[in-house]
Amino acid sequence: MPGPENIGTPDESALATPGTPAPLFPPDRIDSLSYERNSQYQNSTPRGKCSPLDSWVPNKTRIADIPIPCVSLARKIGAEFFGTFILIFGAAAAPIVNQKYEGAGELISNAASAGLAVMVVILSTGHISGAHLNPSVTIAFAALRHFPWIHVPAYIAAQVCASVCASFALKGIYNPFMSGGVTVPSVSAGQAFALEFVTTFILMFVITAVATDTRAVGELAGLAIGATVMMNILIAGPLTGASMNPVRTIGPAIAARNYKQLWIYFVAPTAGATTGAVAYTMVKLSADGEGSSQRTRRFPP
Repeated sequence: MPGPENIGTPDESALATPGTPAPLFPPDRIDSLSYERNSQYQNSTPRGKCSPLDSWVPNKTRIADIPIPCVSLARKIGAEFFGTFILIFGAAAAPIVNQKYEGAGELISNAASAGLAVMVVILSTGHISGAHLNPSVTIAFAALRHFPWIHVPAYIAAQVCASVCASFALKGIYNPFMSGGVTVPSVSAGQAFALEFVTTFILMFVITAVATDTRAVGELAGLAIGATVMMNILIAGPLTGASMNPVRTIGPAIAARNYKQLWIYFVAPTAGATTGAVAYTMVKLSADGEGSSQRTRRFPP
């Protein structure tokens, strides 16, 4: 990905320095999904086509300086499918191995496997699809106008299909130990709901910070989000499995035919993710609050 050289004004954050990788989401990337900025653009541009940049790029920004590729929806869906497949395979494999070999790695290996899977997928596909990997994240971004609702069903379908495929791949490899990869609460329904809500709230708070705010260190988005996943699994893993993601639960549940308290893993993460995104939006520094300009970093449309 091209570095963000000669982009923006001197007070912009996340500028690349020699020996430093370019930000995962360049600070001056313009998002065609900013509905409040340009409703006229959406009405005048044919669906599925790249728009003329002149209609919505700020006057002070030179179009030639903006590295904004036109990524088709099919490529984004493909990236979401493969990214979610890698995530589910990595996150569910560790507990299955622990079950098969009677606690060979225990909790820390489960946390590390899931956190590393999230990190590598974000770093490898974030520039293509945004690396949502999670229906709750997709819905939360759509609710806050960082993602178009019209693409939500396609993203969620790709995520669910990838989860099911990864789960049956695990079942074929590790059979009959698939039950180790299923997220099932070992506490009451109320406690499980609260844990899934809070852990997903924390996760989405961090995601919103590093993915949409240029004042955050965008280069470390994958590391920050992966570390958050690890922390949450260490906190809630033994109690709920620390799913934080409906497709982390649905695929293994289908493969193992274990649907215990499935509703918790659909409702709590979605509510927690939306609340976390709203919470960060409320505390995010405003443009005039610190006396410097700010642009919003958004996922690719």
